[in-house]
Amino acid sequence: MGGESRPAASLLAGGGPGGEAGGGAVGVVGDRPGGAVPVADQGELAAVVEVLQRAPGLVGAHMGGLYLLGAGGEVLELALTLGAARQFTRGWQHVGVAAAIPVADAVRTGELVWVGGGEAMARRYPRVAVAMPYAFCLAALPVTVAGATVGVVFLLWPAAHPAELPPAERQGLERLAEELGQALAGTPQPIRLGPRPLPVVPPGGAADLLTATVARLPDGVCALGLDGRLTLVSAQAARLLGRPAAELIGQRPWAALAWLRDPIYEYHYRAAVISQEQSSFVAVCPPDHWLYFRLYPDLYGVTVRVTAAAVTERELPAVPLPPEPIPHTRPGALYHILHLATALTEAASVQDVVSMIADQIVPGFGGQAVAVLLAESGKLRTVGHRGYPPGLVDQFDGTPLTESTPGVRASTNPVPAFFESRAELDRLYAGRRETQDGMAAWAYLPLVTSGRLIGTCVLAFAEPHHFALEERAVLTALGGLIAQALDRARLYDAKSGLAHGLQDSLLPRALPTVPGLQIAARYLPATEGMDVGGDFYDLIRVDHGALAVVIGDVQGHNVNAAALMGQIRTAVRAFATADADPSTVMARTNRLITDLGTTLLASCAYLRVDLVRREAQLADAGHPAPLLRDRAGRARLLTPHSGVVLNVDPDAEYPQTRIRLPIGTTLLLYTDGLVETPGGDLDQALGRLAATFARHGGEPLDRLADTLIGQSGQAETRTDDVALLLVRSVPT
Repeated sequence: MGGESRPAASLLAGGGPGGEAGGGAVGVVGDRPGGAVPVADQGELAAVVEVLQRAPGLVGAHMGGLYLLGAGGEVLELALTLGAARQFTRGWQHVGVAAAIPVADAVRTGELVWVGGGEAMARRYPRVAVAMPYAFCLAALPVTVAGATVGVVFLLWPAAHPAELPPAERQGLERLAEELGQALAGTPQPIRLGPRPLPVVPPGGAADLLTATVARLPDGVCALGLDGRLTLVSAQAARLLGRPAAELIGQRPWAALAWLRDPIYEYHYRAAVISQEQSSFVAVCPPDHWLYFRLYPDLYGVTVRVTAAAVTERELPAVPLPPEPIPHTRPGALYHILHLATALTEAASVQDVVSMIADQIVPGFGGQAVAVLLAESGKLRTVGHRGYPPGLVDQFDGTPLTESTPGVRASTNPVPAFFESRAELDRLYAGRRETQDGMAAWAYLPLVTSGRLIGTCVLAFAEPHHFALEERAVLTALGGLIAQALDRARLYDAKSGLAHGLQDSLLPRALPTVPGLQIAARYLPATEGMDVGGDFYDLIRVDHGALAVVIGDVQGHNVNAAALMGQIRTAVRAFATADADPSTVMARTNRLITDLGTTLLASCAYLRVDLVRREAQLADAGHPAPLLRDRAGRARLLTPHSGVVLNVDPDAEYPQTRIRLPIGTTLLLYTDGLVETPGGDLDQALGRLAATFARHGGEPLDRLADTLIGQSGQAETRTDDVALLLVRSVPT
């Protein structure tokens, strides 16, 4: 499939791969559900359906589906589902391309994504594993038209499938994706999706269902279709279940039978369908009839054997049934909440929370926009929003909490408000500016944490939207999770702002201009913790003929590390301006740090450059050795005399090392974050750094600094800060 991500193109109403609508380009479905424009049916998508139906025979998968890129290329819309996938993908009907799930990864990378079992899913995609705690294998593969990614096909295999994808199945997947792309290219444009994905039944599944089911098992026999609804109830099964077959056909057992409403029973069904492994459980049919259920899944549904269970006679407590049905939250909804809750735990800052809501929650419920409003100092403050036109939400920032607006109400009343149409909102808030945001339905979710109402989260929908009872329950629960995430994020932002301000005030704002030297510096914070740390550098004019160059690394990535960094930098600067030699500066600084009583350690290198003699004296306190590039372009790692790191021994000594700096030589000082990575080989990293330094060392110093730090800057995660200083000897 290649190693590069293909250009993406929306398949839903509007632009095709070429960026223009019409012609031979594949159109994209617009907002779903679809207003006056007829939605695509299986007739219009017949060629695509036919290809997807061949997946079981081609690669052995038992369920799956096809996502198409929505307008704008930021959201994947579930267009088709194969087999039983429709009922298990409700929480992923709309998926942000930035989401950490296999189908989104396939679009971003342009490559096949294979997950070989439950352990692999838990390791690589923990959010999905929480929401789908079953045993299965999964593949996701981009679908392209004219070289542009327009969607992704995903397929599931039973738990018994090997963890490694066989080459023959890989080839079959690539062929399937290619044929889907060809079918989409020939589909009438533009495509417009309906409110739910179209189900695709594998061929052969409708043949004499009664005969096939009864032939499989004796005793009481039921059959459930791919949507979880009963398609067959034998007379014996109806007798055991205590309801006429006619009342059960077309119903889901856990909805039709009050004594099966415990979510564990639906869990057994879902596990059997996804893993394609047999499952069983016992349940008591009131008043005291214990029944044994054995589930036999296949590609077309589940056959259930129902028999009387042999149980030990004992006194059972009477459990009266409620006179009226009680709404309950199905396992699918519970797992969806867990999936989104897991995503929210990864958000650090307030903007991370807003982005997570926009990327994970809004698409999952079919929304188009989100705004997060917090109550502060008697006013409603907008802390983040996505999906609204520029400037629209900002005009509501600062709304007094005494005004009558839906946002104020949700921020001062812990009861959520759902408006399924503009007419409903206008009846309560006629003439308010909030009703003129271009949306057609809204969910106002109060944000309550630790008993405090801190604001509201507004989800907006472009079309009128019916909020089912289960959806309202899920959204209300999410409001509490969002509130907790925001509370944590606000504390993080406050601490991070303090640390960043401290660190920015302690690092040099500008490098001095020194005749005879060119100097460049770079700093990158760690991506873990608070994005601040103890790496520092400084340049100090000792007198007109000498310059002190300092670089150091304090243990940790927090406010304490940044504070100690400032103390060390101040101490070094004070001792350096007293015209002390490098050994004395390091020894005095070490003594001062030990007297402070801190437990943090620090490495440091102090270089005093003699601008007249073109040489330097180096005192090193456990810091990585510098690299020197000579005029001939050779780079080598220096081996200076080194003392222990600061704050270990108050009486430690730091011998000096002399370094010659003739015109044309360049000295590189750096912190260990530039070369050390978890599990990496330090010698190899130093070798690569020296080779890069030698190869690019003749470039202008700023460009050389960008090159050397570039690899660290592009890394998604950095476990340590990175600082570097380049000093080049040039003619005066």
